[in-house]
Amino acid sequence: MQAEVVFSVAPLVAVLISLAAAGLILFCDRRPDLREGVTMVAAAAKFAVVLSMLPAVLGGAVVETAPLDIAKGIALHFRVDAFGLLFALLASCLWIITSVYSIGYMRSLKYGHQTGYFASFAVCLSAAAGIAMSGNLLTFFIFYEILTIATYPLVIHRRNAAAVSGGREYLVYLLLAGQVLFIAVAWAHCLAPGAAFTPGGFLADTGASVLALQVLFVLFMVGVGVKAAVIPLHGWLPTAMVAPTPVSALLHAVAVVKAGAFAVVRVTGFVFGPELMGELGVGVILAWLAAATIIFASLRALSEDHLKRRLAYSTVSQLSYVVLGAALATPAAMLGAMFHIVAHAFMKITLFFCAGAIYATTHKEYIRELDGLGRRMPYTMGAFAAAALAITGMPLLVGFISKWNLGVGAVQAGQPVFIAVLIGSALLNAAYFFPIVYRAYFGRAGEEAAVAGGEAKPSMLVPLLITAAAALVLGVLPNLGLQFYTLAQMAAAAVAGGAPGPAGGGM
Repeated sequence: MQAEVVFSVAPLVAVLISLAAAGLILFCDRRPDLREGVTMVAAAAKFAVVLSMLPAVLGGAVVETAPLDIAKGIALHFRVDAFGLLFALLASCLWIITSVYSIGYMRSLKYGHQTGYFASFAVCLSAAAGIAMSGNLLTFFIFYEILTIATYPLVIHRRNAAAVSGGREYLVYLLLAGQVLFIAVAWAHCLAPGAAFTPGGFLADTGASVLALQVLFVLFMVGVGVKAAVIPLHGWLPTAMVAPTPVSALLHAVAVVKAGAFAVVRVTGFVFGPELMGELGVGVILAWLAAATIIFASLRALSEDHLKRRLAYSTVSQLSYVVLGAALATPAAMLGAMFHIVAHAFMKITLFFCAGAIYATTHKEYIRELDGLGRRMPYTMGAFAAAALAITGMPLLVGFISKWNLGVGAVQAGQPVFIAVLIGSALLNAAYFFPIVYRAYFGRAGEEAAVAGGEAKPSMLVPLLITAAAALVLGVLPNLGLQFYTLAQMAAAAVAGGAPGPAGGGM
């Protein structure tokens, strides 16, 4: 059944608000208070515009801006369905929180080039909104590449040798992947002119051979798999941790890697579709690749003493939960994959905010230095512990909901072996997170050193407490506020062609 279409300029406005804000920010270079005021006003306005589309989408409609024709057969098309709105709401609400945190962090550490930082941040959010609201592959590709370019100045923000080297590696990985994605998008456009995202996919009736579609699937997965950090395409992510911590939080929770995970679901659910993936036999290969990534990255995280790099390898592992769900492609697996984008965002942004608060307050970066820190920064380390518990999949915390659905999805696909992967990963998550919490509360730091100083500035402490609270509350009330779970259910049902329940998948 075709969804009702509501024509509105809201999707276009949501993309343009932060782009316009980036321009204004550049004009406020010598007036930091005004510059940061522009950032906050733009973030609030963007969130309000995105939120205005929620009632229509929850009512079963899609919100669409009339296509903007660039040339014959080439059109920018913004079309907001349940899955796109889920990502847009997540990105826009976390931009507000991250902006508050960024102001506190950048001022505390007296970073230079803050105007460029906030301007690049705003462009990244425009790109993320464009990705979320793309109605076809061409629009998606354009904003996917804009995101790559806009993030580069953030990665090299420190301007030192390590930052430049990390930025160079970031660009090489992502630009090469962009070329592969370009080939895939152009090929799909030739097979199905317009290449509009369609629940259940649009490539099945194109008449292309099985081999051609298998090759096309590989091209798509390489093209989007770099941002999703699927092994062996993940190497840029730990290196990019040279960036300031708010940038790392942005990379991991809102943009770039989350855009990659979003893209994997878009391609599997809305370009190929579960049925065609099953016929091609590509889902099972992707699922095993995701499983290998989950386990390998978790093992790699165990050996990292640098806190942000441990969090980075944790992200590599957690992103492949989304990839696994998209590969299994059963209704519950799709639901788990989509909701894990939300769950991981709140959990991981909390962990990075905590890492940043620790660094800004104590200049400690390594786990071995954190002994006794829980007595000095009890709220920060309490938030860290809550987010770490949620990532392990502890019941009544947000990570449990997505992992439960992924497990059910594995059974629906007739592949219960992946439940063992989820359990093994949960144990490894505990193995690399719990020692940090133990050191913080029970480590043998001198009592005076442990309690000297205190928490970070309120502008950093409050955001991390809010995101930690969200990770707790969404574990028992996953629909509270922005209706993330309902949006994920609607999108998964649309891909499956019915309500989430026992059904075949893409295996």
